[in-house]
Amino acid sequence: MIGLGRSGAGLHLKVLSRMASAPEGPLLSGTPVACDPRPEAGHGLAGVTIADSISDASLLVPLSSTVVHICTPPSSRTSVLRELVEHGFRRFLVEKPLAVDRGQLDEILWLCRRHELDLAVVSHWLTARLTGELRTLMQGRELGALRSIRAVQHKPRFLRSSTTQGHPTAFDVEVPHSLGVAIDLAGPAELLDARCTDMRCTDVIRPRLGSAHLALRHGSGVRTEITSDLTSPVQQRSITLEFENGRVTGHYPLSENDDHAQLIVEGDRPRYEVFRDDALTAFMRRTYQDFHRGRRSDLALHCEVVRLLCEAKEHCGAAPRSPGEVEHAQ
Repeated sequence: MIGLGRSGAGLHLKVLSRMASAPEGPLLSGTPVACDPRPEAGHGLAGVTIADSISDASLLVPLSSTVVHICTPPSSRTSVLRELVEHGFRRFLVEKPLAVDRGQLDEILWLCRRHELDLAVVSHWLTARLTGELRTLMQGRELGALRSIRAVQHKPRFLRSSTTQGHPTAFDVEVPHSLGVAIDLAGPAELLDARCTDMRCTDVIRPRLGSAHLALRHGSGVRTEITSDLTSPVQQRSITLEFENGRVTGHYPLSENDDHAQLIVEGDRPRYEVFRDDALTAFMRRTYQDFHRGRRSDLALHCEVVRLLCEAKEHCGAAPRSPGEVEHAQ
């Protein structure tokens, strides 16, 4: 585990613990090994071995069968991946997005080809039961053809945005989740429009970390709009599909504190369902099964997500300038 922040310690380690004690049988063995350069990282964590460096960690695990979870911010991803590859690691589970710019994506893909890496990107919304229900409704054509997709991903993120510097824009935080689902449901797309705002709190401005909006036209004719506001006073993760003869709204779980999703179908046969949807555990279990079976991940969808995010940032002048940029209001 590289990185013991919100993703590493708060999500990945908890899922690994559940997987280790799963009734259907464990897919991993041994105590997880973690590495984080911050002195306070790892304090109070039980059931994990803390290594001082990647070099030290490589001496504690079998390199050929170890899965490395890269939970560092995306802006530092290539340097971390290069170091891990140099020490002999070949299996990786990488937090989204795969890359934050075109150069970084090209380098990651080159490393994968050059060293025959097996790399998967965290994309549990694609594994979510809710997304599966949406696919079923589309395939059954109960409501006719799909016309449009609208996704809303709001959450207040003032503290993390002011204390961490790894996500260059609001496009890189929440949007990759719903963008991946939109491409999965409606196919490849082209960018129509994009907007981005700054985060403002007291006398500090975090450029491009306020809100993000993008509009797409898919080759299938479907239109998609995705909006994410990291200054919102409320949290929301919803997706609405407009069909010829009805509407479907899905609400993804907001956090690990409650793993229930909600589905609302409006049409000739309306229905409302609430169900458990621990998508991250399901995704991670399936990914480990793929690693064990030698089944390599397909990065095509994730490359398409990065391409559209890069176009969106370039369109509205939000391409990253410097990772640590903070401006003070005058």
